[in-house]
Order: sequence, then C-alpha cells, then structure tokens
Amino acid sequence: MLQLRPNCECCNRDLPPESMDAVICSFECTFCRSCADGVLGGRCPNCGGELLRRPIRPRDKLAKFPASTERKVKPGGCKMVA
Repeated sequence: MLQLRPNCECCNRDLPPESMDAVICSFECTFCRSCADGVLGGRCPNCGGELLRRPIRPRDKLAKFPASTERKVKPGGCKMVA
C-alpha cells in the first residue's frame, strides 16, 4: 500500500493525500509537480525512475489506511537531472 508521503522531498511543500500535484517514482519518493517538471525533468533524483501522478486514496479508506506523516526532505534541495 502506498505511504502517501505528506511533502515534496525537494521544496518541502505540503502534499495532502488528495493533492493532484503529487508525483512519485516506483520507490514512492514524492515530489510536487513544480519540482518534478522544472528542476527534475520528470526523473527521480534518488533512483532515476519516472515520476508519475500519485493516485488519490478514496476519502473513506483514509480513516482505516491513513497517509504517512513522515516528512522526507533532501538536504540542500534537489539538483537538475542531467
């Protein structure tokens, strides 16, 4: 089950579970659309994988399967992917 991490690893922007701006790689590294498209060029800086829109968990399922509260932020932000 996806963790639905609460923030962008680059800029620390809040990304609530219902956010349409959250993107993830296959390892669930989480970024906002702005960082993913602009700074990262659509690739995860951790694994090099493709960044895709994170699915939305239905509201009725969030009570039983809540989103993660663990925030991850890259020290110094993210760097442009070559």
